[in-house]
Amino acid sequence: MSIQIIRPGLLTTVQDEGRIGYRRYGVPVGGSMDMFAARVANILLGNSRHDAVLEITMSGPELKMQTNQLISLCGADLSATVDRQPVPLWRPVLLRAGSVLKFGACRHGLRAYLAFAGGIDVPEVMGSRSTDVKTGFGGFHGRALRAADALDAGGISHEVQQWISVMEMQLGDNQTMVAPAWFLSEKERPDYYEKPVIRVMQGQDYSYFREESLKIFFSENYMISPHSDRMGYRMQGSRLELARPLHRLSEAVTFGTVQVPADGQPIVLMADHQTIGGYPVIAQVATVDLPILAQVRPGSRISFAEITHEEARDLYILRERNLRLLDQLIRRKMAEMEVIS
Repeated sequence: MSIQIIRPGLLTTVQDEGRIGYRRYGVPVGGSMDMFAARVANILLGNSRHDAVLEITMSGPELKMQTNQLISLCGADLSATVDRQPVPLWRPVLLRAGSVLKFGACRHGLRAYLAFAGGIDVPEVMGSRSTDVKTGFGGFHGRALRAADALDAGGISHEVQQWISVMEMQLGDNQTMVAPAWFLSEKERPDYYEKPVIRVMQGQDYSYFREESLKIFFSENYMISPHSDRMGYRMQGSRLELARPLHRLSEAVTFGTVQVPADGQPIVLMADHQTIGGYPVIAQVATVDLPILAQVRPGSRISFAEITHEEARDLYILRERNLRLLDQLIRRKMAEMEVIS
């Protein structure tokens, strides 16, 4: 096995982009909570966007590399080290066989994404390698990682193998890792670390809410409840009320749907959300801000700002264009063998 789990951390699971096409059977899409960080982690290694990564929540694991491993670590800063040396974020890093990757205090954010060249080799279930912890399937035996587990990295392309070979030549006798000088700049990442303002569009039941409640929704700082999880973020703040009773059948919901149950406290549905819901829908989080929301810790506060569907679409198109450009740039650098810091 390529990677040995010495210590599993609080919640470390195998995730990818989720299960597409099974919602009609009641199967959630699931997948990475911060899809941007997971996708960039794969791009930096020349992986496919569909390759599986490790999603590490708050308290990270301790992993021993049985073979040389090209990795990248994106998202939250969980104080990752190898032999007491900090592991740089948002760039490829080659780790020597026998080295131990450890995580410490959570400095910023909530979830880190650890990718390996070739992805993580676990069986696909319904077209995805993502772990559905609640139902116990997918990923690594349908559960979070435990001590003494072992993972294999998947196969890599000839170009990536050549790139790794060049990096291996740069490993000194006393070095356990080597990384290129380049990395994804902060201006190209989501603004994880400021007080989050989450952009939303009006939901289908927006007009049913009292005018005063709508003002509260866009002016109040909501605290994320400790009872939040991968299925939904529960908000704590002033009660939101309907202007008139609303009787409706359950309808399809998605990642970022903002529901308001009878207690008047909004719930933002997250990656492992149910497939249908009957609560009134006040808003829908813009796709580009879902990664930011996924990195907010319970007990922290967020606010909401309204944008139009057209603005949300344009932001999404811009992000996708930038990710594709990044993918092209990384593959060019691999071809040039530009690796040395």
